[in-house]
Amino acid sequence: MAHVKVVPIGSPREMALDATARLKNRAALLEKEARLAERRAKVQAGWGPTYVERVHQKGKLTARERIELLRDEGSDLFEVGTFANWGRAFGKLESPAAGVVTVFARIHARWCVVIANDNTVASGSWWPRTPEKIERAQEMARRLRLPVVYLVDCSGLYLPEQSQSFPGATGAGHIFKMNALLSFEGVPQIAGVFGDCIAGGGYMPIISDRVYMTEGAYMVIAGAALIKGAKSQELSSLDIGGPEVHVHASGCADARAPDDETALALIRADVARLPSSGADYHRGGVDSAPPFHEAQDIDGLFPSDHRHTWSVEEVLARLVDRSLFKEFLPARGREIVCGVARVGGLWTGFIANRQGVVEDAEARDGAKPAGILYREGIAKTAAFSRACEADGIPIVWLQDIAGFDIGVEAERLGLLGYGSSLIYANSTNKVPMYSVLLRKASGAGYYAMAGLPYDPIVQLATPLTRLSVMEGRTLAIATYRTKLDANFEIATDDPEERAKLEQAMKDTEARIEGDMDPYKAASQLDIDEIVRLSELRPWLVALVEMAYQSIGHRTVKNPRIWSLHDLDALVEPR
Repeated sequence: MAHVKVVPIGSPREMALDATARLKNRAALLEKEARLAERRAKVQAGWGPTYVERVHQKGKLTARERIELLRDEGSDLFEVGTFANWGRAFGKLESPAAGVVTVFARIHARWCVVIANDNTVASGSWWPRTPEKIERAQEMARRLRLPVVYLVDCSGLYLPEQSQSFPGATGAGHIFKMNALLSFEGVPQIAGVFGDCIAGGGYMPIISDRVYMTEGAYMVIAGAALIKGAKSQELSSLDIGGPEVHVHASGCADARAPDDETALALIRADVARLPSSGADYHRGGVDSAPPFHEAQDIDGLFPSDHRHTWSVEEVLARLVDRSLFKEFLPARGREIVCGVARVGGLWTGFIANRQGVVEDAEARDGAKPAGILYREGIAKTAAFSRACEADGIPIVWLQDIAGFDIGVEAERLGLLGYGSSLIYANSTNKVPMYSVLLRKASGAGYYAMAGLPYDPIVQLATPLTRLSVMEGRTLAIATYRTKLDANFEIATDDPEERAKLEQAMKDTEARIEGDMDPYKAASQLDIDEIVRLSELRPWLVALVEMAYQSIGHRTVKNPRIWSLHDLDALVEPR
């Protein structure tokens, strides 16, 4: 462990940024974070108090009330997929969070993935995006080997929109394949059945290791109304598939509970029987510690204008334990920072885009803009990524990237090949990887920095995130390039034609700016969650601990034999 020579990084708040700039940054961010809080509250309300009251009148709890009873008292919840279907209407109806709540929750000190049908939204129906959201949460659990708890209260597909959620590769049936894969790979699954579980809702719990049913719950392939129409039989759904049938006759459930609270207590007791977390073992006696520089101060470090720069060292100093960090190959590929630190007492790799201007002796003016990937940075990142994979260290990617270097020199130096090497490394890594889109996530740089197409287990964004191939203004210029001169000005003397082109370019720019909104990406599940900057540290502490919870399914080396030390010894000047 003596090889890991972490050193202090960052500086006190008053030195990191002058007070005027800090206050300006915070003021701009507060507006965006107020919007985030308002939208979270709207989603969490489901269809509102009237529907909550309907659930209570049936003697049941809402999905979010069930989660509150399930988690360890005082522990934090980390919700993913909050904004699925945000801004999308189905006729006159909305489906907040796509009608399902998916969270990371601690149960008896073990991180679990909880998937709960929101019974205040169309009786927990599956809307377009609902199956994909459930499958995404299942995949997170599968990759991290976290127990999955299903809180099932689902009346099946929302039939008016069935064509969007039934037939495709990620349609509703894929949930059951994920159930099977989790079971095949030994990931614990526990289900509580709390209400109407019809068709797919009835299938969803069955492959779980434990299935508990409340007295008012039922699981059926077809409900009473359908059976009456098909077979002219007068039966209730409880008669067809209630606990009397499935606990005592079919064996599709293990036990019955008188109410929601009892069923949740039984689920908690089952989780307590599972192996405990391996995180403390991997800490090696080192406790979690807050950053030396106050984590909350991260709010003031980011300019609201994406063209302005920020200090990667100051951000890292407010994310890692004790603000201690070990950078690898600091003299090479300086547009990228690669290094390790403890987060929550556990070793974590960081790969982050540096901003501003970096020195480069080979550059024409002895310097070049950062926020772009060049040959050396790509090679360094690929080597570091592979070394973290070999050493079993989870990787956090911090993105603020405009893309790859371009031009004759970039092609001559083989950037395409170097980029392919990095993509290969990221595509074949089995170590847990998490991506955070701090601000810009542009073009192929988004892919190279482990964007969602390269399977990070969780991808977070902030209210400042801008996700796109290119900026709106740039795309407008590219679209109308044949109408512009060498300085990208409109090349016509006709006032009418000029006005039309100006408006067309403005419309294009505005449309692209709208498409870059993180809420649009989150609505499409292209971002797992939008979080406040001040929430990044708690999120990373939780995610890193999840990466170390399960033991025996991946190699985690002790730091004395890290491959990273070989890089350090061979390349770094002493």
